[in-house]
Amino acid sequence: MLEKFAVIFIGSMLIGIGVNGFLVPHHILDGGLIGIGLILHYHYQIPTGLTMILISIPLYLFVWFYDKNYFFYGIFGFLISSFMIDIFSFLRDAFSVSILLSSFIGGTIIGIGIGIMLRFETSTGGTDLLAQIIARMSSIPVGIIIFFLDGIILVSGINIVGIEKITPSFFTIIFVAIFTTLITGRKTAAP
Repeated sequence: MLEKFAVIFIGSMLIGIGVNGFLVPHHILDGGLIGIGLILHYHYQIPTGLTMILISIPLYLFVWFYDKNYFFYGIFGFLISSFMIDIFSFLRDAFSVSILLSSFIGGTIIGIGIGIMLRFETSTGGTDLLAQIIARMSSIPVGIIIFFLDGIILVSGINIVGIEKITPSFFTIIFVAIFTTLITGRKTAAP
């Protein structure tokens, strides 16, 4: 259990760094609950992590009835990653790289963070948790499922960030999916 908590902490730190250091400065979107949180942050200036917590309540009610092990590790990972996203907000002006490079670096760091957590049978909750459940019931790699869900979120944020941010945002979700899949392999986590 201590190993899982360490993995959740490390993965969440990577997610917080990737989001704040590389996505937020250029108003790049990610997918999943992070993407939804970013959309609301860019539009209403609500803290991203807090938004993620509030909009995830229905998903966690579903997971509670589906599999309590998923609920326990998912909720803990989710709360820590949401907290780290808000804690690492001081990095928003720390790096000065182009928007395209930011999308590659941010997507890679976030994908590694998510992949590490999924590899050790924990998650950041949200759509990652939903992707784990779908992967468990199918033969589709969890990274591919996350990519599909992320694409839906990306399209829904066009009006907030503008069409010019969609290409870098698309590269971000591609790199998140690639690195999540590379780290998890074809393994589908089942606590």
